[in-house]
Order: sequence, then C-alpha cells, then structure tokens
Amino acid sequence: MAAKVEIYTSALCGFCTAAKRLLDSKNIDYTEIDVTFDRPTRQAMTERAGGKTSVPQIFVDNIGIGGCDDLYALNDADQLDRLINPPS
Repeated sequence: MAAKVEIYTSALCGFCTAAKRLLDSKNIDYTEIDVTFDRPTRQAMTERAGGKTSVPQIFVDNIGIGGCDDLYALNDADQLDRLINPPS
C-alpha cells in the first residue's frame, strides 16, 4: 500500500510547483494543502514541521521529509520510491 503524501503549498511558489511536478511525474498521489491565505493552516504546518515556515513542506505517512530540495535529494538517492511504496 502506498504511503500517504501531503504537501503544503502556496500560490506563486516555484519550489511548490517543482515538488508537485516531481510527484506527478512519478504518479505519486498526494494531498495538496494551500496555505496562501490560510493563517491557521500555515501555523499548523509550521508546528507540524518543527518550526519550519517555508513551503513546500512535505509529509510522508505523517513524517516530515522537508521541502523541494529534500524531495529531489530523496529521488536522486533512489529512496523516494521505497519511501512511497515500501517493500512488503
């Protein structure tokens, strides 16, 4: 079973677009949470991300993996697919 992926984004964020593009290219389903004009949700994201305020913030099965650069680093290290679809 594939992991649950959530990505906090905001409008006009190039890093958010790049992260979603990678997830889309790998056919990874995700839930996008737009915090552009939603202060309470942005605050919840910040708390969940251990104080990080930048977007995107990406979570896999409720574990924060960081932002766009972190997502691409996981992919470059051939760890993203295993994280999303762990072996049985």
